[in-house]
Amino acid sequence: MAARSQYEELARHLSAVGVVKRGLSRALPADCPGGSAAVLTLLAQHGEMRISRLAELLSVDMSVSSRHVAHVAERGWIERFPDPSDKRSRILRLTSSGHDVLVDLSRRSTEVFAHNLADWSDDEVGQLVTLLARLCGSFAARTPSACTPGRHTDDCRARLTGPSVPKGSEPDEKPAEGLVPATDA
Repeated sequence: MAARSQYEELARHLSAVGVVKRGLSRALPADCPGGSAAVLTLLAQHGEMRISRLAELLSVDMSVSSRHVAHVAERGWIERFPDPSDKRSRILRLTSSGHDVLVDLSRRSTEVFAHNLADWSDDEVGQLVTLLARLCGSFAARTPSACTPGRHTDDCRARLTGPSVPKGSEPDEKPAEGLVPATDA
């Protein structure tokens, strides 16, 4: 288990990730802001879906996801069609134009990372990818119904760490003084 100071340092660094996100945002085409890029990416990863599922994956309110969907639909990057099981709902699907935009977005983000991480070794980039995926997985495993920070069940401990973690060995879950959580602004 890492020391509290390491968790505090991690929180500070993650709060500062905004500089990376801003660098990536500057590389986006003017007609494809971050929210639109996220919609296209999620549809490519997960396939067609209802807007309610998209809002859940984006972790935003339905009104926010609706604005993003309207933006990409106006450009022909997605199509909306009636859900056969519920005619009141719409299914979202990526179009071939949307796929083309994703290819461009991928090229742009790859160039940004290649430029900014030019002095990193392949192993260092690989370690970062592995650890970020693990970090996201650890947070995803702790959904509200599965686990509550500071009150872990034996089931969530087993999923996250393998063998059971002794009760009381979790880090203090209270955020460090003066730290501001990272935002998606």
